[in-house]
Amino acid sequence: MKKLMIMVAALAMLASSAYAADWNFYGSARISTFYSSVETINAATEDVDSYSQALQSNARIGANVKVSDELTGRFEYGASGGNANVRLLYGEWNFGAGSLLVGQDWTPLVMWNSSQVYGVDNGLWGVGEYGGHRLAQIKLKMGAFRLALMAPDVDFIVEGDNLNSAVTTAYSTEVKIPAIALKYIYSADNYNLKGMAGYSSFEILNAAGDKSVDSYVLGVGADISFGALWVGASIHGGRNVGNLGNEWVNNTYTGTGYASYDGTVLTDNDAIGYQLVLAYTVNDMFSLEAGYGHCETELDVADSSEDKVDSYYFQTPITLAPGVVVIPEIGVFDFQEDNQKKETYFGAKWQINF
Repeated sequence: MKKLMIMVAALAMLASSAYAADWNFYGSARISTFYSSVETINAATEDVDSYSQALQSNARIGANVKVSDELTGRFEYGASGGNANVRLLYGEWNFGAGSLLVGQDWTPLVMWNSSQVYGVDNGLWGVGEYGGHRLAQIKLKMGAFRLALMAPDVDFIVEGDNLNSAVTTAYSTEVKIPAIALKYIYSADNYNLKGMAGYSSFEILNAAGDKSVDSYVLGVGADISFGALWVGASIHGGRNVGNLGNEWVNNTYTGTGYASYDGTVLTDNDAIGYQLVLAYTVNDMFSLEAGYGHCETELDVADSSEDKVDSYYFQTPITLAPGVVVIPEIGVFDFQEDNQKKETYFGAKWQINF
């Protein structure tokens, strides 16, 4: 009886707190159905042709919560690996002149131009679009200005081992400041201008001499509408940008955009990327979109070679009913280097928002 009374009291408290806030739940079910053909560049291996169908890891359920005009919040769970994972979880306080966000949210370093759906709504992520993260952060919003203090990333390449987290060799690191990101958006009637910057720093500790890994990224972007036609573009560049986001210049995200360390010498990694996206709305049911992205990185040492990737796609989003969308798409990821892959794909994403 005592346990029952405690459960009833707990439910009553939960109900009272729920009634005190306005909870607006939402969800998005997303299934990918694609054929792909993978060719390994300049390698004596056969092409691999395959069909895949899966629940996308960014299928989600969440809620926007309003406690008062000053206090709001949001949570969102995804389906990574078939298991629930926290995508977003934050509270936001509007103090009049701006707002303060505390929790896990997208960093301010993304331009959000492309709607490419292959690769779990890749959006030219890391192949032209700078691949920002969802990170634990404290973010100040003042009108069109954003300033975020973010959880730092202390990864780097250990020569011969891949990332520092590899079992073979691992070095201790020391962090003294959070990662920092800035963004400004100027909005007009039919166009937007965007600028962003990020910086982080940490030390690799070694008896032979500590090394400082400094990372930065700078980017600008713009989009403009001409009636039914929309055009968006951006360009970014920086050094050791993997510590602030992603540059997907080889077959895997692992190790791309990071500095390299051989136990004595630290070699910085320079990067540049850009994208162009065009979209045309035919009617309420049918639209068209095409996009192209390019990214390359190069270690800052004599005789180093560039690591490059291109991606391009064409899609025809079809809205069958409010919240019901099918997006056929055809495209290519071309990693260009020997023994890396060129992947050609076609298929569709199926999505119902609820």
